[in-house]
This record gives sequence, C-alpha cells and structure tokens, in this order.
Amino acid sequence: MPLYEHVMIARQDLSNTQAEGLIEHFGAVLSDNGGTLVDQEYWGVKTMAYKINKNRKGHYAYLRTDAPAPAVQEMERLMRLHDDVMRVLTIKVDDHKEGPSVQMQKRDERDNRRERR
Repeated sequence: MPLYEHVMIARQDLSNTQAEGLIEHFGAVLSDNGGTLVDQEYWGVKTMAYKINKNRKGHYAYLRTDAPAPAVQEMERLMRLHDDVMRVLTIKVDDHKEGPSVQMQKRDERDNRRERR
C-alpha cells in the first residue's frame, strides 16, 4: 500500500486532549477503510505565519499512514468537513523515516544545518 504523511492544524481554542482526540478519530477512519496509522505525533500549539479563520495559533499534528488511496481521500474529506480542522497537508512518500520527525528532534540532534556567519 502507498505511504503518506499528513500534517493537520486544528483550532487554537481546543484543549490538548481534544486535539489528540481528533488524531485518534481520523486514525480510526483510516483503519475502518483498510489503512493503518503507522505513527502519530502531537506537536502542540504553535504560532502561524498568518491568520487562518481569524486564528493566530493552532494545534499541529503529524501522521504517518499506510493506506490505500480511497481511505486517504475519505479521511481528507472528513477533515475538510470537520469544524475544528483548519488546514490539512498530505504528501505521498516512498518510505517512512525512523525515529521522530524533524519538528520533535532537539536542536543538538539536527546536525545537517550549515553554520551561521
């Protein structure tokens, strides 16, 4: 099955448990349609570069999935219809990297940055 990575931004006025509940809900939608949620990360509340629906901040979540295309399309459709979800980005990847995402790594662990002048 194809591998996908999803980033979701939820409204800032949700609690942390509600935002994590959204991740579980959409993971269940995938599993109901024949896919699996490989990994999930809750990145927390972050400030956005510009306002989306009058919100300056949002709850960010990252999902790694292994699912057929119809399951991903159904999950995206339900995300767009959900009132608490502001934005969704889905990318098809060749393989999933092991370990935490770049967003969750400490600055010391990111060794591939060039030096500042």
